[in-house]
Amino acid sequence: MSLNRIGVIGAGTMGSGIAQVCASAGLRVTLIDVSESALARGMQAMDEGLQRLVRKGRISEARHQEALARVHTTTDYGCLAETDLVIEAATENLELKLRILRQIEEVVSAETLIATNTSSLSITQLAAVLRRPERFIGLHFFNPVPAMQLLELIRGLQTSSQTHARVETFANVIGKTPITVENAPGFVVNRILIPMINEAVFVLQEGLASAQDIDTGMQLGCNHPIGPLALADLIGLDTLLAIMQVLHEGFGDPKYRPARLLKDLVAAGHLGRKSGRGFHSY
Repeated sequence: MSLNRIGVIGAGTMGSGIAQVCASAGLRVTLIDVSESALARGMQAMDEGLQRLVRKGRISEARHQEALARVHTTTDYGCLAETDLVIEAATENLELKLRILRQIEEVVSAETLIATNTSSLSITQLAAVLRRPERFIGLHFFNPVPAMQLLELIRGLQTSSQTHARVETFANVIGKTPITVENAPGFVVNRILIPMINEAVFVLQEGLASAQDIDTGMQLGCNHPIGPLALADLIGLDTLLAIMQVLHEGFGDPKYRPARLLKDLVAAGHLGRKSGRGFHSY
């Protein structure tokens, strides 16, 4: 069975990006958020993203408009009734995601697959709230979604092989390269990446080098396209801290403890690009 009708919960950075790549691949998208203003911001972000592709000559203006026309926005969960796959892309908060997953299952058909876009939370734990947990899987998209090729497919203890196979096909349809990951704190990419960024914060905290020099060192010394502290600002320092806390709690290993400077910056509201200030100013 093809997954042609996609529901996306959350019109923020990740949700709007997921909606954009699905619509650009010819799929019908129902985009849900709590308010019309949030949905309008999500549609504006998609419009701007598609316009950039037009300016770069990657798509035509006609394809830009066709993609936008495939996205239906609403605050009504009932509109998910005819979807084949629903992707929850809300804030990285366990209780919020559990509540949304319950709402999704109340309205979708028995055949609809349900997924979460999470960067660290347990797929097995999230699946346990559903009556049919075998149809649940983790889809970890990377930011910015339209530009990043990778898609982590995370199998919970309950995820069926059929669910995995169908979602793997979906990943290829929307132009992503999937890798299959078993459920564990941080999965694969973030388990490697986030502690590396956290170590860069420790280096800055200890005064070994400036933020700019740390980033330049990793760019020119390791051929990274962006330095770890600039990447932290792009991800969002609050998100980075949340993932580090999940790793620390999940493994019980002190090597995953968040740097004090990271916690201080989040407490001060310096969250990176989205707040205008983090390790760098914007």
